Amino acid sequence: MQKPAGPAASGLPDFRNLGVILRVLLAVNLLALLTVAIRVDELPRLAGEFALMAGRVEFALLVVVVVLYLGAPAMRGLSPLPAQAAVFGVVTFATVAGEWLAAPSTAALARPLGWAWLATALCLAYFDWRSRRLSPALAEARLMALTARIRPHFFFNSLNGVLGVIRSEPRRAERALEELADLFRALMQDGRERVSLAEEVELAERYVDLERLRLGERLAVRWVFAGAAVDDDGAREALLRARVPSLMLQPLLENAVYHGIEPAADAGEVVVRIARRGAELRIEVDNPVSPTGTHHAGNRLALDNIRERLMLFHDLEARLEIDESGGRYRVRIRLPFDTETR
Repeated sequence: MQKPAGPAASGLPDFRNLGVILRVLLAVNLLALLTVAIRVDELPRLAGEFALMAGRVEFALLVVVVVLYLGAPAMRGLSPLPAQAAVFGVVTFATVAGEWLAAPSTAALARPLGWAWLATALCLAYFDWRSRRLSPALAEARLMALTARIRPHFFFNSLNGVLGVIRSEPRRAERALEELADLFRALMQDGRERVSLAEEVELAERYVDLERLRLGERLAVRWVFAGAAVDDDGAREALLRARVPSLMLQPLLENAVYHGIEPAADAGEVVVRIARRGAELRIEVDNPVSPTGTHHAGNRLALDNIRERLMLFHDLEARLEIDESGGRYRVRIRLPFDTETR
């Protein structure tokens, strides 16, 4: 379930969402297998019956998925009953077409139509139950709780950086406190809403400035932006207009600093790569791995937090991956590229 502003007027799931598409495919195929398993008693016949059922189901199922994907924008404006009637109409058309192609002269429609309508009713009932269980109010409450868990870590780590220079460089500490106040004001914004990538980058850069109070030249952060044939300022600005869940970059940088830079005796570089690949936004945070591995398992809390928030906002269309190789620790995030404010 994407984190919605509210339920769709049609009462239907978003048929353009990857998670919805995969669940429909899985549910219908499981129902088909269950139907064959119940109907056939003889084990040797199962494989043949499964193949026959697949031939009848898959064509119609793919037609339904494609038509609903293309027609999803039009159905969003319908009230629930007409929208559900439209879904049943698409299913009826696909089933009749599939049966006619399989046996145009002897097609008996009563049984396949009954089965298709039952499968449709069960799928719609499942998505209705799921939307109620993961209602917008519950999703927003979960998002607020997850976001609230991040704020104290950021605040106390930054405050420690200021305390480290307050005696030796009072002017610098004063400026840092002012910046920290601005940052914390940004952190207190509504975590249920997405923000522009530009805001996330600015927040992360301010955090890095505060960390440099403690680490000095030991901390280097390099930003790499790509998203067009030529990496120019216009391409970067277009990239930064993407909307992303709030407090996504800063915890990743905090992990990179804490686990990759602090334990090392020498200077280290954190590389943040942001790029667009088609309809997908890709973010990667790459930091050195400390030879001692100090508190390495602590990465998991922040990463699980971000992964869960990505799920609430984007369902299966977003993912977080981890790769450790060549002495580097990389966290990669992929999510839909979207510039709309919702």
